[in-house]
Amino acid sequence: MARHTLLVLAHPRTDSLTAQVAARLRTRVESEGGTVDVLDLYAEGFDPLLHPADEPDWEDREKVYSPEVHAHMDRILAADDILVVFPVWWFAPPAVLKGWIDRVWNYGFAYGRSRPRLAGKRLLWLALMGGTAEEIEELGMEKALGLLLVTGISAYCGLPDAALRVLHGTELSGVPAELRADRVTELLTAAEKTVDEVLAR
Repeated sequence: MARHTLLVLAHPRTDSLTAQVAARLRTRVESEGGTVDVLDLYAEGFDPLLHPADEPDWEDREKVYSPEVHAHMDRILAADDILVVFPVWWFAPPAVLKGWIDRVWNYGFAYGRSRPRLAGKRLLWLALMGGTAEEIEELGMEKALGLLLVTGISAYCGLPDAALRVLHGTELSGVPAELRADRVTELLTAAEKTVDEVLAR
């Protein structure tokens, strides 16, 4: 049976490397017979600010959140796999992605139930980092990000089948212009390989 993927993109530019990676992965999933719902947080104008309508009510896990949030919850529930593609800024995901988690992965929906609603879904966080693998390891960036995304969010929300993978060396400004196209091709190929390994159908 074909699997349905929610592909979440968090980058403001449609011509960014992050957007290119997301586009390539959409094509990859569809070529394998899957279906894809692309959730481009910037393009859709998602508001990352947590307003009172979407603030958790610890005494009411059945709270009805805003229509925008419920629409996003429905898209998550419809997915078999969740693939999140984003750049890493200041050791963390972009604010719009963190705001999406704050508002949508809410009490009574993603956590706060004895039987997690998201259990059984596969989740891949695919992060783009500018530094080399050696630089990232020395700084501890990947470990810190894994603690946040895999432990603090995924496992807490009942998603044990979650992973963080990193594309290193994505800063292209230091790559000679004549070599950039080849470098982009390398990164896109690496992204495809990662998805094949983690979300094998």
